Amino acid sequence: MVSEPKRLINREISWLHFNDRVLQEAKDESNPLLERLRFIGIYSNNRDEFFRVRVATLRRLKELHKNKPDNAEDNPSKILKYIKKSISDQETGYVDTFLAIKEKLREEGISFINYADLTEEEGRDVEAFFVENVHAHLFPIMLNSLRDVQFIKDNSIYLVVHLKSIDENIKDNISLVKVPTVGISRFYIINNGNDQYKILFLDDVIRYNLNKVFSAFGYNSFDAYSIKFTRDAELEFDHDISRSFSEIMSESLKLRKRGAPVRLIYDRTMPETVLNSILEKFKFSKSDMLIAGSSYQNFRDFISFPHIGKTHLWAQIQPPVNPPALSANRSIFKVIRQKDLMLHYPYHSFTPIIDLLREASLDPKVRSIKMTLYRAARDSSVVNALVNAARNGKEVTVFLELQARFDEEANIHWAEKLSEEGVQVLKMIPGFKVHCKLISIRRKEDKLDVYYSNISTGNYNESTAKVYSDHSLLTANQEIGIEVNRVFQQLKNPFTPLSFKTLTLSPFGIRNLFLRLINNEINNKKAGKQAWMILKFNSLTDEKLVNKLYKASQSGVEIKIICRGICVLVPGISGLSENIEVISIVDKYLEHSRLFVFSNNEKPLYYLSSADWMNRNLDHRYEVVCPIIDENVKKEVRDILKIQLKDNCKARLVNIGRVNTYKSHKPSEKLIRSQQSIYEYLHTRV
Repeated sequence: MVSEPKRLINREISWLHFNDRVLQEAKDESNPLLERLRFIGIYSNNRDEFFRVRVATLRRLKELHKNKPDNAEDNPSKILKYIKKSISDQETGYVDTFLAIKEKLREEGISFINYADLTEEEGRDVEAFFVENVHAHLFPIMLNSLRDVQFIKDNSIYLVVHLKSIDENIKDNISLVKVPTVGISRFYIINNGNDQYKILFLDDVIRYNLNKVFSAFGYNSFDAYSIKFTRDAELEFDHDISRSFSEIMSESLKLRKRGAPVRLIYDRTMPETVLNSILEKFKFSKSDMLIAGSSYQNFRDFISFPHIGKTHLWAQIQPPVNPPALSANRSIFKVIRQKDLMLHYPYHSFTPIIDLLREASLDPKVRSIKMTLYRAARDSSVVNALVNAARNGKEVTVFLELQARFDEEANIHWAEKLSEEGVQVLKMIPGFKVHCKLISIRRKEDKLDVYYSNISTGNYNESTAKVYSDHSLLTANQEIGIEVNRVFQQLKNPFTPLSFKTLTLSPFGIRNLFLRLINNEINNKKAGKQAWMILKFNSLTDEKLVNKLYKASQSGVEIKIICRGICVLVPGISGLSENIEVISIVDKYLEHSRLFVFSNNEKPLYYLSSADWMNRNLDHRYEVVCPIIDENVKKEVRDILKIQLKDNCKARLVNIGRVNTYKSHKPSEKLIRSQQSIYEYLHTRV
């Protein structure tokens, strides 16, 4: 008997499939070698965060649901076992991919070496570098003296050093040495000229000099093995109303550093006796998330690998296209007063947003600037522009989300800086995050308030805007502008819903909006009218919307979905989802935008948003969906989505057939790599 196909894929399993697509990019020989190495880093970084958040959550759920039947599909123990096996399977491919890239790079003049490969002269240079730059940052801990393993840092690299001595009176010992990362590159580079380089990991710089650390204690034999320790990164809050949210967040961040252990990666060559000592001290069992890795961990450092080597080893740099309407010496207010504009990052520069804020900070007609901030760049020009506006006497209001995961400390810093400069920083909303990306500028024109707005699918971060694919609408449409301004009133009084006609907000109405739009397509199809939709987002996990999409498919509505990450929907099931196609595009830029188009009986409705179709976005975050009204902007969005749907180079089929099968094409068919084609398309619009 053939079992029925699953209606839903587990979200954690779907995420593992997504990260495997990232690993596919590292394996793809059509990518430049050092770009492939960068994808190794992205894969590693993604996996670290997955353990810190999702696996940690599953471990908590496992404790809460100890009596749940083992065969239940959503049983945390069952899912954790699947994750452990899947990660173990991927580990082999991950390490093999790195070794293959390493060998290819050697042929191109970039050799990864270990300390045993150093020449005598190179060894002297490494010793000098160690003494001058590294030694002062090392603070070894003897394992038998370690009383509190909570002080072992999350996601840091440690060398487990097995210490031996020829002196029989000195017993063998084990020490932990943290590999420093602040202010020191992970890569020690030996430049031999003519694009010939040797790369030594900082780990091996330390290994080579362990005698300088331990010889004074009588040890003369040192075997060092790398480990990485990962903790639960979920924050726990003390809801003491007498303390500021900033104080509560700061205390929670301290507790995060002592979170429960969720994973240990160790060098597979480590002797079992040494490994057992580590497991015993850390209170790990063999059934926990133990991953036998290579001699080097933290491959995420490859994301910022030094820019060395021949030109063809790197992806071709594509200078951003600038819309001609936003040429230098033109007022942005005058430009967008005439027509809406859409910026498409990273094909367009983020600079116009900085220019908009700078112009607003100086323009005597501007009365107020309001903005949401979720993740800012390290040296944020956005924050500097807001500070400048406040100094120039503008009324500046910012909602800065202190709960943006892993950016909490940076955002606390920015909130304090903005407050010191006279910017009104809106209070946090307990139980909710503000994820919408909005700018509202009020300008006095002919004694009337005129609103200029920016609604974006991505963060106001000039660094990530170079690698995240997002869309950012600039508009002087007053119906939109008045309501964008009203969003900030809503954020000041978050639990008293205000009325909106043009925009739609979560946690109040975004799910219902999309349910209505899907129902409209179903009704049109039943009436014999045209019915289709194109949906683009990062993740699809909301079961109500998934089930409604199934109903639309059963009614004959054609549905095209572009979903980069998690997707629990299963397309192509006869009688359920045969009219749904789901693709995921993973390429040089991170697909991050959210766009939605509904046929509406040949009068298409276009929307952009910061919200994915996930429970957290629809129920536990403040998000905004904005209609696209300008016909020229609609055409750009339609053309870009068409290009992406035709991608037959970097598009994978999701949840159908073999995992992550590339979308096929006929031998005679033109190859379309959508990110390159979009860049070329926007060039034609200049």
